Amino acid sequence: MFCYQCEQTAQTDQGAGCASQRGNCGKDEQTSDLQDLLIHAVKGIAQVATAARSLGVSDPAADAFILKAMFSTLTNVNFNPARFTRMIADAAVLRENLKAAVAQAASARGDAAPAWAGPAAWVIPEEVGELLAQAECAAIRAGEDQVGADIIGLRALVLYGLKGVCAYAYHALMLGQSSQEVYAGIEQALDFLANEPADVQSLLDMALTVGTINLSVMALLDAGNTGSFGTPEPSQVRISPVAGKAILVSGHDMADLKVLLDQTAGQGINIYTHGEMLPAHSYPALKAYPHLVGNYGGAWQDQQKDFAEFPGAILMTSNCLIEPGPRYRQRIFTTGPVGWPGLRHLEDHAFAPVIQAAKALPGFAADAEEKTITIGFGRDAVLSVADTVIEAVKGGAIRHFFLVGGCDGADSGRNYYTDFVEQTPQDTIVLTLGCNKYRFNTLELGSIGGIPRLLDMGQCNDSYSAIQVASALAKAFDCGVNDLPLSLVVSWFEQKAAAVLLTLLALGLKGIRLGPTLPAFITPTVLQMLVDAFDIKPIGTPEGDLAAILQTAAE
Repeated sequence: MFCYQCEQTAQTDQGAGCASQRGNCGKDEQTSDLQDLLIHAVKGIAQVATAARSLGVSDPAADAFILKAMFSTLTNVNFNPARFTRMIADAAVLRENLKAAVAQAASARGDAAPAWAGPAAWVIPEEVGELLAQAECAAIRAGEDQVGADIIGLRALVLYGLKGVCAYAYHALMLGQSSQEVYAGIEQALDFLANEPADVQSLLDMALTVGTINLSVMALLDAGNTGSFGTPEPSQVRISPVAGKAILVSGHDMADLKVLLDQTAGQGINIYTHGEMLPAHSYPALKAYPHLVGNYGGAWQDQQKDFAEFPGAILMTSNCLIEPGPRYRQRIFTTGPVGWPGLRHLEDHAFAPVIQAAKALPGFAADAEEKTITIGFGRDAVLSVADTVIEAVKGGAIRHFFLVGGCDGADSGRNYYTDFVEQTPQDTIVLTLGCNKYRFNTLELGSIGGIPRLLDMGQCNDSYSAIQVASALAKAFDCGVNDLPLSLVVSWFEQKAAAVLLTLLALGLKGIRLGPTLPAFITPTVLQMLVDAFDIKPIGTPEGDLAAILQTAAE
């Protein structure tokens, strides 16, 4: 195996990348190779789907499959090799069905069927051993000897950004939001990769195209969330337990949470969110459930401790799973794209087993001392006080805005974000989103003219809200977004963060500070390209970065 798609990537004297029998995320060599092969198969579907669209043919089943299959290969999502073997077999069927539809449509026009090449022509073996024997040709670094590490890194940037796009699009689809334009764009980008591009500018252009697609996807997901659950509003969330039976819901999927809330209504079970599910408490339709009682624990990397100490059942949705420990392995359930060998996986919102487990477990014996945090500062909440914000900026009460957000992680160096926020001056505002906020969301930063200095805007995909706020402020100040008193300090971990970063770059945002380490697939040459084009800056020290930002803003 070889994998370097996330920040957990091994760093050795031989270079960066997990290349042993087990990656740092916990996936084994077989699972890693099967993920590469699944992506190869998905590229083949995309090649055929792109040709089909040119003939007026589309396949909703293939569109949805691409999203879920790509999502399943994200970091910390699915570790079950049997699931990947089945998906590869499903990919073969979908691709051949699409080929038949293309041949029929071409024949109706009097044309010959296309001659397929690359992944579209791959004869997919049914036997696992034969599949794995072909893994090397589907590996992320296949062809590096011919094209070099820079091209492979740029291909990886496009692919990993696409993985994030597909994950967000899957979330949107679960909320009833879809777009043929988005699906066509995803398939065209995968088709582009299937042809093994080796031109630097074409790859950079495609990376920005992926960012543009992701903006549309985040708009879909925003519409799905607000359409299903209402507009987020500032809300107090309890972060200490209450007495009673309990289920903890982690991951990102609000649709799964809503169904579980419905299924547990009136059954005497309290529901807690964990990690990126925290923003659920700001949606009116979700916080209306009296048994959605609070948030428990911290970010995804704390789950082994959090889950072990939680005295109830656990439902893991969408992503951010770590190998379950023995203290909770028998009471954690997966759903959606998530999987781990031996865990009970629940399909089609059939959550009865997790509810039964919660009833059999002790739950919390007593209320803990009440502690709360405030969340729910989405774009509507922020823009509702835009006039106050603008006057505060013009009057000097607010000197600068910092967007400090992104993915959290376990590696050293992430205390930077805590220290950075703690040291922001009292006349500045901190916006945050993503699980990185757990580094500082319990800090007491005070307020400016009634506006809290720390504004939690939601999940990582709520970057869309931040973009809308920035665009509205730029319009109000009659300037470009890059001219606002706004600095982005971003932490990355996995492929959703890569998609968001590409969106910010596609929008022309410059001067982003990125950390705590830079992606291993970004070679020094490619990094210099991004620095030259977008002034991307690796994070330094909190003190140094703050001083540099505020000095530049004052000039």
